[in-house]
Amino acid sequence: MDYRKFGECYYIRMDCNDEIISTILEICKKENIRSATFSGIGGCKDAEIQTFIPETGSFEEQRISGMLELVSLNGNVVTDENNTCYHHTHAVFSYKDGERHCMAAGHMKSITVLYTAETELHPVTGGTIRRKYDPETGTDSGILIESSKSHVSRAKSTKQWADVCKETEN
Repeated sequence: MDYRKFGECYYIRMDCNDEIISTILEICKKENIRSATFSGIGGCKDAEIQTFIPETGSFEEQRISGMLELVSLNGNVVTDENNTCYHHTHAVFSYKDGERHCMAAGHMKSITVLYTAETELHPVTGGTIRRKYDPETGTDSGILIESSKSHVSRAKSTKQWADVCKETEN
C-alpha cells in the first residue's frame, strides 16, 4: 500500500492481499482524519457483502471470490468521541460465473485486493459528519452533519438545505 496527499485529497494504491476498508481506516487514524468520503476501483479476489433485513434487524452476509472487478466503491468514514473510526461502504463488483457475466453489490464488510485497487479519500473540511442512530431500523446508518457554521445544522429538508447552501455562499 502506498498513499500520497495532493491538496486536500489522499490518493491510495493498494496491492495484493491488502484489505481495502481496514486500510482506509488506518490512514484516517494515522492522518487524524475525523470524517471523510471515499471512492475507488480495482481488481479484487474476495468480498463480504452484507444486506440489511429490516424485519429481523440483522444483516445477511454473502462472500464472493475469484477475479472480482471492483466497478465502484463509495463510502464514508466517521469518528466517534473516543476517536474510533467507523465506515459505511458500498461496492459493485462484476465477475464471471462460467460463461455468464454477473454482478454483485451491497454494503461491504470486507474487500481483499487481488492485484491493485485505487482509492481517493476526501477528508471533510469545514465540519464533521458523524453516525446517527436510527431508532426505526436500530442501526447507526444515518449521518449527522455538524458544521463549523452553526446555521447549516438547522436544515431539515432539501429546500431548507438549498437555502442554507445559498447563505453559505454569501
